[in-house]
Amino acid sequence: MKKVSFAEFGGPDVLHLIDAEEPHAGPGQVRIAVRAAGVNPVDWRIREGQILGAHPTELPSGVGQDAAGVVDEVGEGVAGVEVGDPVFGEGTGTYAEFAVLSAWVRMPEGLTFEEAAGYPSVVETALRIIREVGVRPGRTLLVSGASGGVGSAVLQIARERGIAVIGTAGAANQDYLRGLGAVATTYGEGWVERVRRLGGVDAALDLAGSGVIRELGELTGDPRKVVSIADLDAPLHGARFSGTAGSVPDALAEAALLIALGKLHIPVEKSYPLADAAAAHVDSQAGHTRGRRVMVV
Repeated sequence: MKKVSFAEFGGPDVLHLIDAEEPHAGPGQVRIAVRAAGVNPVDWRIREGQILGAHPTELPSGVGQDAAGVVDEVGEGVAGVEVGDPVFGEGTGTYAEFAVLSAWVRMPEGLTFEEAAGYPSVVETALRIIREVGVRPGRTLLVSGASGGVGSAVLQIARERGIAVIGTAGAANQDYLRGLGAVATTYGEGWVERVRRLGGVDAALDLAGSGVIRELGELTGDPRKVVSIADLDAPLHGARFSGTAGSVPDALAEAALLIALGKLHIPVEKSYPLADAAAAHVDSQAGHTRGRRVMVV
């Protein structure tokens, strides 16, 4: 089969499309014929060797953890899924023609494989950081860098839970944020005062890692009310860095329910063939995403 791999840590140029042996489902796993794989910031952080403590990586290594496809192999002890079922979930080495998933859920009706591949990690992350930041219904959450995949999920989940959201993003994404129920403003010079004019903030999430932890702590009045998924130095400012996944199966089940009810939709901004994995990582690292980027098999 074809898969994307890297044999050394480094920039996007270390990614190569290679021929590899097919993986097989072990106990508690399923294998899928991959139709699409999500592109996440954690993918290129692993490729650069940034987070080896949280993600030990043996070289050469595959790339990717999110995927959608058709089950073609069911491991021992697995119930409730059969060969031929369309699913999306999390596994390893998902930028490939076949991948093994350790957590999955059946795809809701009407969802495309490309769309489905964009949900697993971002919804798990969104649910986790909303819980960790402790914001309650009727309160206001500030989301810095709100237009990407995690931000799109946070805004919609918060809206469903009765949490007001102020979101920052580039000028081109202001209407997008408003469409997801947020009060929108731009980042850049003067952004703190623009947020203050919009009202008080009870908690804040940093999704972009753009060096704003101190300001978010000032806006909330307490850096302990700030959670970042993108700034490894957040604890130096009294905030929290969240990088450890919670229950992925529970998150996937909630995602599937919200999607089926029409309460969660994350658009696909751009798709790439496996051969263009390096370009996908370049674009992901540049930021300014509206929704999700996915690899298509």
